Amino acid sequence: MKVKQYIPALEWLPNYRSDWLKNDLFAGLTVGVMLVPQGMAYALLAGMPPIYGLYGGLIPLLVYAFLGTSRQLSIGPVAVSGLLVLAGVSQLAEPFTPHYIELVLLTSLLVGFFQLFMGVFRLGIIFNFLSQPVITGFTSAAAVIIVFSQIKYALGMDIPREMNILEKLTHLSRHLGEIHWPTLLICLGGVLLMIGLRRWNRKIPGALFVTALSILIVYIFRLDRYGVDIVQDVPVGLPHFSIPILGLESIKELIPTVLSVSIIGAVEIISIGTVLQKKHRDHTVRPNQEMFATGLSKIAGAFFQALPTSSSFTRSAVNSEAGGKTGMSSVFTAILVALTLIFLTPLFYYLPNAVLAAIVLLAVRSLFDWQEAMRLWRVHRKDFYMMLVTFLATLFIGIAEGVLTGVLLSIGVVLLKAARPHSAILGRLPDTQYFRNTLRFPQAQEEEGVIIFRFDAPLYFMNAAYFGQQMEEIIKDPGLRLVILDASSITDMDASGAEMLNTVVDNIESANINFYICGVLGPVRDLFQETGLVEKIGPKNHFLTVNEAVKAWNTVGKERDRQWKSEAIRTWKEREIQK
Repeated sequence: MKVKQYIPALEWLPNYRSDWLKNDLFAGLTVGVMLVPQGMAYALLAGMPPIYGLYGGLIPLLVYAFLGTSRQLSIGPVAVSGLLVLAGVSQLAEPFTPHYIELVLLTSLLVGFFQLFMGVFRLGIIFNFLSQPVITGFTSAAAVIIVFSQIKYALGMDIPREMNILEKLTHLSRHLGEIHWPTLLICLGGVLLMIGLRRWNRKIPGALFVTALSILIVYIFRLDRYGVDIVQDVPVGLPHFSIPILGLESIKELIPTVLSVSIIGAVEIISIGTVLQKKHRDHTVRPNQEMFATGLSKIAGAFFQALPTSSSFTRSAVNSEAGGKTGMSSVFTAILVALTLIFLTPLFYYLPNAVLAAIVLLAVRSLFDWQEAMRLWRVHRKDFYMMLVTFLATLFIGIAEGVLTGVLLSIGVVLLKAARPHSAILGRLPDTQYFRNTLRFPQAQEEEGVIIFRFDAPLYFMNAAYFGQQMEEIIKDPGLRLVILDASSITDMDASGAEMLNTVVDNIESANINFYICGVLGPVRDLFQETGLVEKIGPKNHFLTVNEAVKAWNTVGKERDRQWKSEAIRTWKEREIQK
């Protein structure tokens, strides 16, 4: 059982059925046909020679196929990871240079170790701090940045990489005359042809078709002699084993890039895997095992010259729709990539960079999720503003800064909600024993002289002061005779919470107001016993439900309160007489 937990393939491989083979083979080859041109395009986006994109579709796929918990997830080069790598590593070296390639392979290794660490120590839960609005804001900004990064390939212009988006727009407006029209026509033609093929028949591999057609056109008309940029020499053969060059100084400098690639990649993998799990319902995606699997896949890939990989929503969806049943589909994809590396790479010599740009531009359309932005604007403005801040930070400050901003925003929102949780004043629904929030149920009736207060969160150090402030406001009511604390939503309490409740009880008694508590859960009741709060509040003032507390007040409490007031008045008169 322990071995199967770390090698999920042992769950399906011994029971592999012959009818699955046809589905896995077809799905694997279909994804492979997509991965070959996409991998080359995403490598170019990452500032790497195209061959490294094919390397990224080989070893990582084989490792994940046997260690991953998702049976349809497709691992390989993706646009967002390529952009993150370019943004971070390009600060340390010039893209496409040997030193830059060394740093990217080291980044892949470090990302693998980080995700492996997360999986082994079961820390995948921290990725929950990256909320969906933040992810939407980041990926939408990433889509815009990716589009601008491909402009120079699409237009055949020399646009300095260091420029931000506004500077690129300004530069472009001043150098429109430098547009290389054959290159632009190739790019636009590629985009339109891929869109047309997709609408005509989704089963046609548009990217591969456009790649082959563009190579043929450039070769026949020798467009490379007229200024069309081409890939040129692509190494033949499988990647050789090599150890990434380690350097303490390089590792320190790469930490921000490693963290951003790891976090975004993990979110992509878990979210896509969860979507596929809900569709197929024949397996369970375990986040910590996913971190373990993808971590090892990147580590192994780094030793065979693979750039950082992640899950591709498009290729995973195609794998699912094509009938992929198990990780064997990824094995067949890797085999197709290996055959391409061995026999077909010389054919890519005349592949125009403009077509690779077209593949990237078409692929990132799905990243810009304006529909989700509109939905958030309608249903949850706070989430919309969080998405917007992340979007703007990523777009105008930086990629890594955008990721960090998103994480901090997500954590900040969680802390804010924890520090100021929801609470309610309750009233009785007419002719029932049920009590509900008076703001949500206008028909709910409050008891005269009674406030029923519900605190909807654990009472602990972070929100104890807020709880105390709310109770102070409640007991300011001059006509108040009883406060009932509905503790049914207080699932836990620490020493700070207990101390604050003790203070609240003292303040209520000092204001000559009665105090009842109801619905106390077992763990909280245990703390009450240990801290003396049971005796402090009074055993007779504890009730199971709000209805029991109100009934006790109406039958016994009011009379006791009148007796107490009479005794207080008599004592006051005696003191006045003595004076």
